[in-house]
Amino acid sequence: MFKNKVIAVSLTTVMALGAVVPMVDANAASVKVASKSSQKSKQKALYTYAKKMLKQNKDGLSSKAKIFSKSAFPTTGAASGYSDFLLGLKKQGYKFTSANKKLVKKNLVVSSKSDPATLANAIIGLQAIGVNPTKYTPVGAKKSLNLVSTLYKTSMSKQTVNVQSAALVAVSSNKTFKQPSKAKFSKSSLSLKIAKNKQSNNGWAYNNTAASVDSDTTSTVVNALTMSKSKNKTVTAATKAGRSYLKKHIYKSGAFGYTYAGKENPNANSTAEGILALATNKTAFSFINKKAIKSGQTATPLKAMFSYVKSDGSIKGAYSMVLAYGQVSVATNAYHNGSYTSKLAYTFK
Repeated sequence: MFKNKVIAVSLTTVMALGAVVPMVDANAASVKVASKSSQKSKQKALYTYAKKMLKQNKDGLSSKAKIFSKSAFPTTGAASGYSDFLLGLKKQGYKFTSANKKLVKKNLVVSSKSDPATLANAIIGLQAIGVNPTKYTPVGAKKSLNLVSTLYKTSMSKQTVNVQSAALVAVSSNKTFKQPSKAKFSKSSLSLKIAKNKQSNNGWAYNNTAASVDSDTTSTVVNALTMSKSKNKTVTAATKAGRSYLKKHIYKSGAFGYTYAGKENPNANSTAEGILALATNKTAFSFINKKAIKSGQTATPLKAMFSYVKSDGSIKGAYSMVLAYGQVSVATNAYHNGSYTSKLAYTFK
């Protein structure tokens, strides 16, 4: 969810939209679902692999690359996707040790001057390991810093819709978070701003153009708007339209992805994001692993997502195991073993 979209963005800039396929409530018996046993097996493999990554502080793809390192990541102190990585472990029941927490806090780079994406990531990541982001003392600092208030006082006017969504999720993630005086946005104003950037095809793009609309950004927005709990009609209509976009742009394989030069590129990350968005509504939830969205669909999104998880817990085609594990595990949690819940994956209290 909260991540550096550099690689994904480079692909969506040249993304061409395929033809819109009418939604069909296809027969559930015609689509392959992820069985209970396969879900358990895949989750165990993911968890085992991620715990090893954290213990070794390695990104899973290189023997040298780290997850947390000030020298490797001077502006953030952590690899892209670290907040989802930590949240994924928490959702799978991991108990962070004092050594784990020390590793994160020792390396995390965050201050009153941090950009909104960095602040949003830290707010989620710190909550995942059990640290209060409203009373966080960065290494070397003499006073604690309220990261939530700091984020609220950061302008959202020139940020991409992805960053705006990340900020909205962060401030909506805990009901105890308070909007400070002199805030530059509210949950209501930011959700409306995001909703108004919906494109004519009912999706969202990082650069607010219809030609660059993609499933990842749309999924991120749908999750953020739902978390805001806005009752504004423009927001609620936009959220519904976003889910409609996803239903129309799922691949027949059951996966989500991007299209480049006329070729579909399904992947675990995009599919995980799609699952998170479908989990925001009870009706859409049924499409995660119970029935097909369109005629000819061969597998459900959950089945498709788990098809990328190898026996050792690594994820096929991932350019970042930190990000891939985080998104897949958080999406798995959003499915709640088949039981719909209105408490979304990024909600702490």
